[in-house]
Order: sequence, then C-alpha cells, then structure tokens
Amino acid sequence: MRPMLDDLELPQVQRIDTFDRRSLAQMRAPGMAGTLMQNLGRRPTRLILSGVATGPDALTFAKKVDEKFRARKPLPFTADIIADAKIDKVLIDDLRLQDLAGKPERFAYVLALREFIEPAEPAEVPDLDTNILGEATNLINGVVGGLELGEAFATDLEKFVTSMGDFLKRLQQFRKDTGGR
Repeated sequence: MRPMLDDLELPQVQRIDTFDRRSLAQMRAPGMAGTLMQNLGRRPTRLILSGVATGPDALTFAKKVDEKFRARKPLPFTADIIADAKIDKVLIDDLRLQDLAGKPERFAYVLALREFIEPAEPAEVPDLDTNILGEATNLINGVVGGLELGEAFATDLEKFVTSMGDFLKRLQQFRKDTGGR
C-alpha cells in the first residue's frame, strides 16, 4: 500500500524518516540525593517523506500537493510503514518540489509532516462569586472616605505655610554660621 495524503497517493516514496520526542521533567527533591522524573507526554511526531513523481501525472501531482500545503489544514494520512504510530492526521510543515532537469515529466519532492493532535476542549469555567462586586464596592467607598480626610488635612496645613516658608533659608544660614557642622 502506498502512502496516502488525504486523497492524494504519494508516488515512488523512497524514504520516510520519523522523529519522536518525549517531554520529561527532572526535579531535585529537597534533602534527597536523587532526582524525580515526570513524564509530560510526547510532542507531535514529525515525518519526512521524499520521493519522485514521474509520468504524465507528475505535474498534476505537484500542483495538488502544493495546494494542500498552502491550505494549511489537517489532512488524513495513511502509510503501512508507520501504522503502529497511529498517526491519523498531519499538517504539512514544509514542501520542496524540484523539476529534475534532463528528465521530462519528473519531479522530486520532500514533504515535512507534523502529526496533528486535536486540541482538548476547554474546561468549563465555574460561575464567579457574586459577592466579589459587593466587596469591591465596600473597599472603594472606604478609599473615597479616606480621600476626603486627606483633603481636609491638606487645607488645614495652609496656615503653617507662611510661617514655615523661609524655614529652608534659615537652615542654610545656620549651617553657614556654624561652619557646615
């Protein structure tokens, strides 16, 4: 069985490379000599396919695979060599097409595919506590009351401004008189 990308049969596949990576977190435990490993799952599997399309359908194949690449949508993928990997859908990350010189109707292709993993449905957000609005209103009312007290304090300081206005000049003069001590 030849590899299939959606409804497109991939002709003369010469090489399929797979890349799998697990995500592991290593943590030091306080007071212990060893470390703990946590398995964080795996990253999407990557596939690199290379092959050659020949014959009168080679140009049609090149155009169709280019359209699928530009669509940037998940596509069904089947290949018997990676059947155990259980990869159902892939995204085309990169496509390289080369018109082979000296050979009519012959295109070399390299497809970089990445496994498409369906995103998990978001968890339902619980209803917000309705008492939050009441608490916020009480806090703001307390702040506003404090601002009124601050305004009264500032207006009461006005009577000291005239007597304290030349205070800095008197301090500087005192410093000069005492020799800067």
